[in-house]
Amino acid sequence: MLNRIAIAWGLIGAGYHLYLVSAGLLPNLVTRPMHLLLALPWIFVFAPAENRAARWSGWAAALVGAGGCLWVAIGRDDLVEQYGHLEGPFQTVMAIAMILVVLEMGRRAIKWILPAVALLALLYGLFGEALPGRFGHPGLPVGSFLGTLVIAEGGLWGPLTGISVDVVAVFVLLGAVVGAGEAGRAFMGLAIFSAGGLRAGAAKVSVVASALFGSISGSASANVASTGAITLPTMRRLGYPPALAAAVEAVASTGGQIMPPLMGAGAFVMAELLRRPYSDIMAAALLPALLFFLAVWVGIDRQAGRAGLKPIAAEDRPSARGVLRLLPFFAVPFIVLLAVLFGTGRTPQVAAGAAIATATALLLVTETWRPVPRVFIERIAKAAVEAGRQTAGIAAIIVCAGIIVGVLNQTGLGVKVTSAILSVSGGQLWAALLLTGIACLILGMEVPTTAAYVICVAVAGPALIELGLPPLVAHLFVFWYALLSTITPPVCGTVFIAAGMADAPWLAVAGRALKLGLGLYLVPIAFVVQPALITPLSDPMAAAIAFVRVAAALWLIAAAVADGADVLSRPWFRLLALVVGTALLLIPIT
Repeated sequence: MLNRIAIAWGLIGAGYHLYLVSAGLLPNLVTRPMHLLLALPWIFVFAPAENRAARWSGWAAALVGAGGCLWVAIGRDDLVEQYGHLEGPFQTVMAIAMILVVLEMGRRAIKWILPAVALLALLYGLFGEALPGRFGHPGLPVGSFLGTLVIAEGGLWGPLTGISVDVVAVFVLLGAVVGAGEAGRAFMGLAIFSAGGLRAGAAKVSVVASALFGSISGSASANVASTGAITLPTMRRLGYPPALAAAVEAVASTGGQIMPPLMGAGAFVMAELLRRPYSDIMAAALLPALLFFLAVWVGIDRQAGRAGLKPIAAEDRPSARGVLRLLPFFAVPFIVLLAVLFGTGRTPQVAAGAAIATATALLLVTETWRPVPRVFIERIAKAAVEAGRQTAGIAAIIVCAGIIVGVLNQTGLGVKVTSAILSVSGGQLWAALLLTGIACLILGMEVPTTAAYVICVAVAGPALIELGLPPLVAHLFVFWYALLSTITPPVCGTVFIAAGMADAPWLAVAGRALKLGLGLYLVPIAFVVQPALITPLSDPMAAAIAFVRVAAALWLIAAAVADGADVLSRPWFRLLALVVGTALLLIPIT
């Protein structure tokens, strides 16, 4: 029964977000609360509960949250007249209840660290006036402080939530619809066909498959779970060391978050924060994404000789005809997406809507183009549930992060942290970059990439920009390090998932992952030294030269750290390769 309700709720959510694509301008204090209302059951009701108490408290939280969302949406016309100030005990209780529901929603969706940071931010907003020195604030009236967060667009319903409503949800739906049909078999078949016959073929299949799947999911964890279910058993069957197999899958899956055209939710947030078209973010991410997967590919190839990693047997690889037959299910929706986005100049939402319509039509047929009405219904139900679940998870992150950003804006704490970074770094850009990179890695160990990016860029981004870094470079720098946190010990989400699936010790997997991805930690420095890398449309020749330089640097660094069995593995060459590779990354093009 609950499963049928979930399917129906998923269809309602999909219909709502598709309606918003064509509905024109609607009040934010209506669309955003309704978005949260649609997300609540996925976290509190449809998700598995730890025990009976958690199940009942989930229902209670969902009902309270739904009541609060309806209160804001229905009473929007009256609430805007209050200019973010609560009136009376009822509104105060409702505001506190909504904040508690959002914190619990975040805890259930992504564990405790992000809600804990949000709670600390709230405590700072309420009691920060008692702090001495520069980090204290003059004090805020409780009614205005909570009201700005709950009945205005300064917290729960701020710009971050707007991104989740207006853009992220429809792109998540696109990924779910594409993935519900034959596209999964298509990108896996294409990966095996293109890379399976090479040395270390199964590992390289993981790289290609993760890049293709990442382009429609934008989630490292989902990438590991989906592609790893096929690639990890294949690698184990071919005799790969379990730790190496898991490391390959963990590192490759991490790159999906920056792989155009969909990338992760953080890319949409970046477009909104920078006030730039999403197509600009896609263009900026393209070469770095290719470098990411190239670095992993080279690292695998360097280890293949020593470990004896063989190709996938010819009989286990699909034929060219079979791949071509499946390819339209994966390629056509993305061709439509890119054609509408770049060819017509329409918004990303409209482009995604056109691609969703195309992908939905493809759900009607099999790879032989035979209509399957019964299967079509099952695929639609699968897509609706998957889209609802993923959208709710992102909403839980973004709305919770919205509390933090709202407090930063009201108290001026963000400006104070920026000032502190400038002071500690002594006004030196490289010192500020180092501090920012470390902060992103540490914070990203406990929260998803999008949340780590939002928080870090809110407090450190202005400092980097003030020190002369272009805004796009600063944002991509922060996003990249937040992304790498998923493979950085001690808390490395994709490593744990892949290690569990491969039945390998997580510490050994983490060590292998760091070896494979060592050069990736230096790529953001290339954004700073060689900014042409992320502006390929402005100067294609300079971008090409920068790409070749960084690719050569990553190859040398991979050669320096990989365990090979040739002259390249001798100590003198390792040291030389490391020095030259680092120099290629750090020395600007004159």
